[in-house]
Amino acid sequence: MTNKISHTRQILDHLEKGNAITPIDALRMFGCFRLGARIYDLKRMGAPVIRRMVTAPNGKRYAEYFLGDEQ
Repeated sequence: MTNKISHTRQILDHLEKGNAITPIDALRMFGCFRLGARIYDLKRMGAPVIRRMVTAPNGKRYAEYFLGDEQ
């Protein structure tokens, strides 16, 4: 449970600095294999996280998350 809380906090701190995050970023920076689950947790906590789908040059698609304006 501590790791889950730690990853959630680390990801929120990263997003609050104006950065975006992808699953590969989360794994490299924080050792977090389950970015989608942590984003779900953040949304349940009320964080205005937005998902943007990105297509890499090789055609693969992945999610990129960032904080949006609170509405």
